[in-house]
Amino acid sequence: MDAMHADPRFSQMPFKIDPADGHTFQKLKVKSRPELVTLRLGEEDINPLKVTGNYLAPDEFYQAMQDENTVVIDARNDYEYDLGHFRGAVRPEIKTFRELPDWIEENQEQFEGKRILTYCTGGIRCEKFSGWLVEKGFDDVHQLHGGIATYAKHPEVKGQLWDGKMYVFDERISVPINQVEHVIVGKDYFDGTPCERYINYGNPFCNRQFISSEENEAKYLGGCSHECRVHPKNRYIERHNLTTEEVEARLSALEEETTNTI
Repeated sequence: MDAMHADPRFSQMPFKIDPADGHTFQKLKVKSRPELVTLRLGEEDINPLKVTGNYLAPDEFYQAMQDENTVVIDARNDYEYDLGHFRGAVRPEIKTFRELPDWIEENQEQFEGKRILTYCTGGIRCEKFSGWLVEKGFDDVHQLHGGIATYAKHPEVKGQLWDGKMYVFDERISVPINQVEHVIVGKDYFDGTPCERYINYGNPFCNRQFISSEENEAKYLGGCSHECRVHPKNRYIERHNLTTEEVEARLSALEEETTNTI
C-alpha cells in the first residue's frame, strides 16, 4: 500500500481493509484486462473520470433510501442479491454485469421520474453503471461511494437497512453487514427454508452456485438434479469419499421420498 501511494498515479487510492482469520485468497493474480468491469458498450463506453453518478457517503445513502420518490437499483448479479441486499432494492434479472444495461432499457418505466440510487460490493461497478444511466438520460442518479463494504463500517449507520449477508469473491463467500439487526433473506435451494450458506453444485460441468444447508447438501449429494448427483466427477462424493453403497442408499432414499410425496 505504501508503494502504491508513493506513485503519483495512485496517491489517492483507497484501500478497503477487512480483517479475517486466515488467508481468504488462494493465490495472487495480476492480469491485464481491457475493462476492469465488463459492460461491453463498444463505442458507447463510459469513462468514469468524465461522467458518473453523484457520490453519496454511507450516511447520505442511508437517508436517501428512505425517500418515497427514490428507487434503489442493485448493480450486482442475481445470485449476489439473493444472499443479501438493501431493503426494498430492485433485483435485476441478470447473471452477469454486462446484461444490466439491456435489463434497464427493458424496464426503464420503473425508474422514470425517480431519484435513482445504485450500489455494488466495493463501488467499482457503479462507477460505470451510474455513468451509463446519466448518459441514457436519467438526470437524478446517485451511487454509494465505496460500496457496501464501506457502508458496513460506517460508525453511525452501522449497516442498517441491509438484510442478509454480502457476497464476496474470496474463500469467505459471505460477510455480515448490518451491525444492528440481522435478517436472513437467503433461501435453501431445495426446500426454501432460511439459509445463507452458498456452495457449488457437485457436478463440475454444471458448477452453478446455490444456497443450501449442510443437511440438504448431504441429502442431495450436492447436485441440483439426478444427473448432477450421479455424475462420475461429482465433487461432493469425491470430497467425502462416499462408497458406491452409500451413494446408492441416498439416491434410493430420495426416490422413495419423491414417490411418497406424489
